[in-house]
Amino acid sequence: MAHTMRRRLLTGAAAVAIGALTLSACSSQRDGGGGEETSSGDVDSTFVFGASGDPSSLDPAFASDGESFRISRQIFEGLVGVEPGTADPAPLLAESWEQSEDGLSYTFQLKEGVTFHDGTEFTADAVCFNFDRQNNFTGIAQSESLSYYWGKIMRGFADTGTSIYDGCEVVSDTEVTVNLSQPFAGFIAALSLPAFAMQSPTALEEYNADDVGGTSEAPTLSEYATAHPTGTGPFMFDSWEPGSETTVTAFEDYWGEQGQVEEVIFRVIGDTTARRQALESGSIDGYDLVAPADLGALEDAGFTLVNRDPFNVLYLGMNSADPALSDIRVRQAIAHAIDKEQLVSQVLPEGTELAEQFMPDSVIGFNEDVTTYEYDPDAAEALLADAGFSAASPLTLTFNYPVNISRPYMPNPEQIFTNLQSQLEAVGIVLNPVSNEWAEYLDLIQGGSDHGIHLLGWTGDYNDPDNFVGTFFGAPSNEWGFDNPELFAALTEARGLPTVDEQESAYGDINDQIAQFLPGVPLASPVPTLAFAERVVSYPASPVQDEVYNLIELSE
Repeated sequence: MAHTMRRRLLTGAAAVAIGALTLSACSSQRDGGGGEETSSGDVDSTFVFGASGDPSSLDPAFASDGESFRISRQIFEGLVGVEPGTADPAPLLAESWEQSEDGLSYTFQLKEGVTFHDGTEFTADAVCFNFDRQNNFTGIAQSESLSYYWGKIMRGFADTGTSIYDGCEVVSDTEVTVNLSQPFAGFIAALSLPAFAMQSPTALEEYNADDVGGTSEAPTLSEYATAHPTGTGPFMFDSWEPGSETTVTAFEDYWGEQGQVEEVIFRVIGDTTARRQALESGSIDGYDLVAPADLGALEDAGFTLVNRDPFNVLYLGMNSADPALSDIRVRQAIAHAIDKEQLVSQVLPEGTELAEQFMPDSVIGFNEDVTTYEYDPDAAEALLADAGFSAASPLTLTFNYPVNISRPYMPNPEQIFTNLQSQLEAVGIVLNPVSNEWAEYLDLIQGGSDHGIHLLGWTGDYNDPDNFVGTFFGAPSNEWGFDNPELFAALTEARGLPTVDEQESAYGDINDQIAQFLPGVPLASPVPTLAFAERVVSYPASPVQDEVYNLIELSE
């Protein structure tokens, strides 16, 4: 993984209020060692969070979106977590690990005395069950719209012959070895993803967790993924009412510190203005992804604002399966048509950074000399003409974008779409706007080829370049629609390099290779802001959103 530490960034109105809120709790609160038990006392122990949308799945192995992972992190835990306030890996259900000299085997020493919410004991057998389960997914379960992370990180499945997972060995109840067929420098950091969380083998089997159906564009979930998610985390699943709210309650037998919060309600409020009004009325305790226009009013009213570091990238994706977009001249024209500075100044929050690459500058391999495409509408029009398009026969594209959702990299998709629409139409491109609700939108973009240019982005899950460019471009995918064996091979080689210096050089070259190929246009890295009621004394903010609510501190 990268050895660079994330820098802290406080900007705008949030910097004024942030002194009242402790951003990160000490690690002893999570591991149960040395922290004092906190009684809820007279504190209202129900914490209501305003979510911007429904989870796509309560089975984290079949999820890739922030709303699903926000809930998953309360219910589930993995072998590896992150250091509070950073993107760097730290022990969680595994107390320690050792890597073999050839980089192909990892032996984990497991925490003792841990049980799943259904009473099943957490042991090495459970670890192997979880790894084997995902590697053996078949059919629809392998689609990007379901097992996105296993496919991206492990590069395939047992029956595809491309998986780098090479089996799991139980040494004892508390010792387990996971084997890979190829070195992967980011493996430990990747295990901090909710997608690799440990789930109860008993519940997975009892509630037919792998019984998924439908199509890759519109998959259907199992009984387990909608009503019986079972992990080892500080909260256990209570209920999910799609379109309304999801509730979790404190797990009495949790191995770590329980904390003050005994119930969490994730209330779905899709509209950003409605979320702000819910906080102002006292019906929620906090919410994420505050609209830029609301920051000043909330600060003036005395609410506490907290910025996460912008460990993300917003981009305009271009589906090369569309014949027009397969032409590099068209992709270059689109890049030259976009004024990123105007986009940032008009619709994105203060402190947002312009993006020229598909990763933040704090990740190793960021290339200061990467090929760029300056805002130049004349060049855009000339490239379109060279590609055969004119006023009489204009380039016509579908422009896909989500509605009624806010993401850290995309706080206001409708406004972003409108801004880019006007810029692209100014150079003569005719657009066919198509909008979808979030879950449907992800299935459309990741599950098939029926889309054109599209808004999407990424919040980094861990500090490693493979989590950005490897996830995007490491293999053919429905989102991008291209086949580039040279790029795929370069990324496969880079992810297995043993030293930071070697990775730095390799990923620097890869970033320029991506910029010249131009599969999409990196736009910006927005600053995500959370807002809280006065009673929230401490919230465990994390650049990778590893925020577990037993660490929240509340006042009476």
